[in-house]
Amino acid sequence: MDQIIIHVDMDAFYASVEMRDDPSLRGKPLIIGSLPTERGVVATCSYEARKYGVHSAMNIKDAYRLCPNGIYMHPDIDKYRKVSHQLHEIWNTYASAAETIALDEAYLDVKEQARDLEGARRIGHLIKQRTKEELGLTCSVGVAYSKTAAKTASEEKKPDGYFEIPEPEDFIALIIDRDVRVLYTVGEMTAQKLNAVGIHTVRDIREKPDTVMRLLGKQGQWIVSLANGTDDRRVTPYRPEDAKSISREVTFQEDVDNYELLKDVLVLLALCVEHRAGRYKLHGNGVTLKLTYFDMKSITRSRLVPGCGDAVTIRNEAVKLLEGVEHQPVRLIGAGIYNLAGEEGRQLTLDDLMEASTGKRSTELKKLLESLSARYHLDFAGHLDQIYQMDVLHKTVEYMRKHFPG
Repeated sequence: MDQIIIHVDMDAFYASVEMRDDPSLRGKPLIIGSLPTERGVVATCSYEARKYGVHSAMNIKDAYRLCPNGIYMHPDIDKYRKVSHQLHEIWNTYASAAETIALDEAYLDVKEQARDLEGARRIGHLIKQRTKEELGLTCSVGVAYSKTAAKTASEEKKPDGYFEIPEPEDFIALIIDRDVRVLYTVGEMTAQKLNAVGIHTVRDIREKPDTVMRLLGKQGQWIVSLANGTDDRRVTPYRPEDAKSISREVTFQEDVDNYELLKDVLVLLALCVEHRAGRYKLHGNGVTLKLTYFDMKSITRSRLVPGCGDAVTIRNEAVKLLEGVEHQPVRLIGAGIYNLAGEEGRQLTLDDLMEASTGKRSTELKKLLESLSARYHLDFAGHLDQIYQMDVLHKTVEYMRKHFPG
């Protein structure tokens, strides 16, 4: 085997952490995300809830209709991040390279440590054992010759599963008569396009490769390769600077048609973006604004802003973008930066070269926070460290919406 890759995926991660910490939740349909009285979606749910048809990304109203007796909870992202750090510390012990996909998921290159399939099998079971014994959680592990095959293997025996796909021939034999969506990158829209020309299974792709490539171009070439068991991608350690953007958004529980309130919310979103960018010593070279209107129509606007990363600049540029869009009731608002780079590659702007420019931004931020505090009677300046927590941000924004003067 040219590569030996392990894919580790936690089982219903958020729900499993909550059930571990509160045993009374075990065996019950637990749904993590929004509450039934709120707008939002399911982040994850226990396997008991899945029996009712509930799944991740489902509208919370639909989840409640399917499972009215479920237990609904907001996610505790800070807690999950801490557990995630512990998980990856365990997993990374066995890898020469580890590619973090999410808080609860990673690819591990174990060729050097394992040497052969038997060695990889030992590592896979050690990972499962240590994850259970040290953190009280279960994971599913797939061992294979490629990333696509490893991910397919980890999903094969969920929950708490283990599965191997040693060679391309084994991968093909496993999936050949399955729906095309079993293949990496084939989502709902791509599947519909393939179905429209009579391609429903992996076997159909293998039998009609020219049709797939004509229909989907480069993506079609990739899909044909996967259908033939070919995936040469390497495990690449994640680097924050490789991300294309950093953003934060909030969904209002009722549509907002007051754009002055939206400008106030942008202050908090900009602070969250600044905080995350600062953790990794990154800046952007452009600012984005995202809006979803009452009718679910979404728009994104952006403008080039070299060297942006502080909250004042992000907020001010996002406000300019907001002033240029059509004013309709808003369901969701987001702000972010893009074209990320490390601070060492930052080109100084004219403001940077002017004396005390940083002090000017600090003064302007202080004024913005004082204005928010006076308007909403909240101590923003004294509790900024809490605003970065997703649940606190959402609760604060909802309080602002309900108490906007006038």
